[in-house]
Amino acid sequence: QVQLVESGGGWVQVGGSLRLSCAASTSISSFNAMGWYRQASGDQRELVASITRIGTTVYTDSVKGRFIISRDNPKNTVYLQVNSLKPEDTSVYYCKAERYGDYWGKGILVNVSS
Repeated sequence: QVQLVESGGGWVQVGGSLRLSCAASTSISSFNAMGWYRQASGDQRELVASITRIGTTVYTDSVKGRFIISRDNPKNTVYLQVNSLKPEDTSVYYCKAERYGDYWGKGILVNVSS
């Protein structure tokens, strides 16, 4: 069973930065893609950024230029560097891995305060 564990979230002031980590229990090279999603209270879960096995990245428009997704295959970890944080970035952030099915982490809270 694949397990994904997020870490690195927390409380941060507007304009601040965090690095979110998603550690997988298996080789991330086996996944077609991995991504970060977020869900604010009362909203639907949305894609924030994704990265394919070959390193192709996709970002939602609202985070372009501020967030960076990367992967470290030997560490089986995917990162999301979040910079210039805004109050509207406050959400629970989830890691997702795609192979024959989808695997999700339990999520981690990022709270941006002004």
